[in-house]
Amino acid sequence: MKAGVRLCLFLGVIGITALLTACDRPDIHRDRFIAFGTVIELSIYSSDARAAAEAAQLIREELEEMHQAWHAWQPSLLTQTNELLALGHELLIHPQLLPLLEDARRLSEASDGLFHPGLGQLFALWGFHSDEPLGPSPSDEEITALLDAHPSMQDLIIDAGFIKSTNPALQLDLGAYAKGYALDQLSDLLRKQGIENAIINAGGDLKAMGRPGKRPWRIGIRDPNNGVLAGIDTRDNEAIFTSGDYERYFEFEGQRFHHILDPRTGYPARGTRSVTVIHENAAQADAAVTALFVAGPERWLDIAQQMGMHYVMLLDDEDVLHVTEPMQNRLVLERQPAAVRVYRP
Repeated sequence: MKAGVRLCLFLGVIGITALLTACDRPDIHRDRFIAFGTVIELSIYSSDARAAAEAAQLIREELEEMHQAWHAWQPSLLTQTNELLALGHELLIHPQLLPLLEDARRLSEASDGLFHPGLGQLFALWGFHSDEPLGPSPSDEEITALLDAHPSMQDLIIDAGFIKSTNPALQLDLGAYAKGYALDQLSDLLRKQGIENAIINAGGDLKAMGRPGKRPWRIGIRDPNNGVLAGIDTRDNEAIFTSGDYERYFEFEGQRFHHILDPRTGYPARGTRSVTVIHENAAQADAAVTALFVAGPERWLDIAQQMGMHYVMLLDDEDVLHVTEPMQNRLVLERQPAAVRVYRP
């Protein structure tokens, strides 16, 4: 069973080997720590080591504050909000949560509800509100009872800074969105500190700024089977996000259950091994990879268009790579899939 804290280094920065020795020449300053239940790798390209260290410390502090505020099952601002919503209270929403919830609701609508940040009760039912999900899977009756309550982001009423829920089955879980939102905030923070060239890698999902010298930041996309599936050179202010069935999961009685749940069935989504997108907005990319994974080989192209995603790569469970034409032009495949199908978005 996979550990909750994953050492997902496959999407780490690769191909950056030059180490410059002159103190007045730019160098890559690296920092590594844990936040959002994953390994955060921060690489800053700068000639000012002190400025890089100060910026890295600010990133650590900001991430810790976000982690404490948005955690879905440990005591946090979000869990307090869920408790009050479940009791039917109308409450003044904290300024830190308001933009997240407004944008999450918009993205949920754009995905036809396949990105569903109001299904916290379903994730808890499956045991994914735990650092070490162990199973067993919930019963069909438990899943049906929850889906029959029809929790929807439309049940969340946001008005003049206040929120309330019209459905007690609604429980907010920003796990498929908050990391992207955080990376957007952190890249803005770095720029305010005068950092123009950096990459923040949060367990394989990342935001790139500028470039380390004359070369771009080059990253590798993890192959769900093993190793690296493809490489991509990033551009300034791009986010690259991947969701795969190899991430959080548990095995029970010979079956494997991953954490990307289909809001239509209540069970782990089937038909997809992994999805990768590129977009300038990391929060939007984060929500999109979940929605496209759930949409599967049949609907991913429609949902990608609805969510404004032009760079998309989906590997299905028959090892067929479905890829938009703009994404194909960016990929350097490290392994040849069984087939490659190219689509014009």
